[in-house]
Amino acid sequence: MVGSQSSLREANRARVVDAVKRHGGLTQVELTGATGLSPATVSTIVKELVAAELVEVRNTIRSGRRAQLVTLAHRVGLVAGVLVGARQLTVAVADVSHEVLAEQVLPLPAEHRADTSLDRAALLVVDLLERVGSELDEVLGIGLGLPAPVDAASGQVTVRGILRGWDGVPVAQVLSKRLARPVFVDNDANLGALAESTVGAAREVHDALYVRAGHGVGAGIVLAGRVHRGVAGTAGEIGHVQVDPAGNICSCGSRGCLDTVVGDRALLEPLRSSHGNLTLSDVVRLTNEDDPGCREIVADAGTVVGGVVAGLATSLNPELVVVGGVLAATGEVFLGPMREALRRRTLLQQVTPLEVVPAALGTRAELEGALALALQHTDLLEQPDTGPNGPGDVAVGQVRTGKGNR
Repeated sequence: MVGSQSSLREANRARVVDAVKRHGGLTQVELTGATGLSPATVSTIVKELVAAELVEVRNTIRSGRRAQLVTLAHRVGLVAGVLVGARQLTVAVADVSHEVLAEQVLPLPAEHRADTSLDRAALLVVDLLERVGSELDEVLGIGLGLPAPVDAASGQVTVRGILRGWDGVPVAQVLSKRLARPVFVDNDANLGALAESTVGAAREVHDALYVRAGHGVGAGIVLAGRVHRGVAGTAGEIGHVQVDPAGNICSCGSRGCLDTVVGDRALLEPLRSSHGNLTLSDVVRLTNEDDPGCREIVADAGTVVGGVVAGLATSLNPELVVVGGVLAATGEVFLGPMREALRRRTLLQQVTPLEVVPAALGTRAELEGALALALQHTDLLEQPDTGPNGPGDVAVGQVRTGKGNR
């Protein structure tokens, strides 16, 4: 009986810590709702965790009233996030309350290779730690995002050609060996979905889609509050849904995929004769300055993306579609046509009409997701196996080499 009570107490402690880790900070009232525990139990556990220096409590204001905000203790350690993009590398270091302490962006050459890019990422992590006066052994984990589907078991890109120079590389193991810290890898759209479902626009819903529209298009799927990745990490790869059977060959080897129609190259080419050589950032800026040609290109992209997302939404019936990536920065120029395409092509059920909203975290969603991924895998308390797609299954190829300074 004593053993079962002790196990229950530890399970409840773990539930409270997990809720704080997921959201970065919650009031005790919010913790009661998030964990399903009674207010008295939450209050007792919070006092125990404060005494153990695992959490901190400070005053805050919620709905005009004073409340006690519970966050992880800053002394527990740090996490790092690494986001590999088509042409740039972003690295950030944050504390366990999700506060970014240092961040840097580094340009990458076209078709950059895994070895050199991971070398640069490792050097940036060390450099940022030096800036904040910390060392590697304080890092609890590193989250890494890639613009390609990733297998959870091996940590490798699962579809050849999508990310050239990265095929067959056990990414988590390689970076972990360089830094001697645990590394966790996921697809960038999945990380955007993770961030928006924990601290962003989809925080209050159970089922949502996150759509990243930029140099390519991808989607992260949240079902019952968890990111769904599929068997080989290819769930949500809408950029490789065929939309033009007679179209161009895609990087995946198929013809006429969505990425070949609304990817950066496809968006920039029609503007070349009238606008010269533009970047995608130029198109977004000019669209927001009411340039008619750029607005037309972006609006057409919204319609096409909306048509593909409609198929996914019809199958999964989410409560919300959250749109991130650089094209979302054009606001209703992109979101309006996308929303209209969804309205025309999905079942118009009247109980909870499907909403389309911009990402609350903007273009930072994927980076914040990388930090959240690392944080969710910290073992401040021993966590039970959470099953498929839970935290125990998302860590890919990590090498556990210690817990850092706790």
